[in-house]
Amino acid sequence: MTKAEIVNEISKTTGIEKAAVLETIEKFMETVKDSLAHGENVYLRGFGSFIVKTRSEKTARNISKNTTIIIPEHKIPAFKPSKVFMQEVK
Repeated sequence: MTKAEIVNEISKTTGIEKAAVLETIEKFMETVKDSLAHGENVYLRGFGSFIVKTRSEKTARNISKNTTIIIPEHKIPAFKPSKVFMQEVK
């Protein structure tokens, strides 16, 4: 499902204009991105959590040059679904 399809579905079921729904979804995504960028997790009860995970430092190989490189510790965004959400999907 694409963002446009989500906007159409919400607009159809609630009767709110598509432009208003799109603006709300865009603002939600921007808020989640800003929170994660500042190291804050976002918890949505009954849906899941947008969290920041830390990947530890590791050694990798560059096969073409036959050398090893060190990939430093870094953070990545992740989504962890709630138990209720997982049960509905199963």
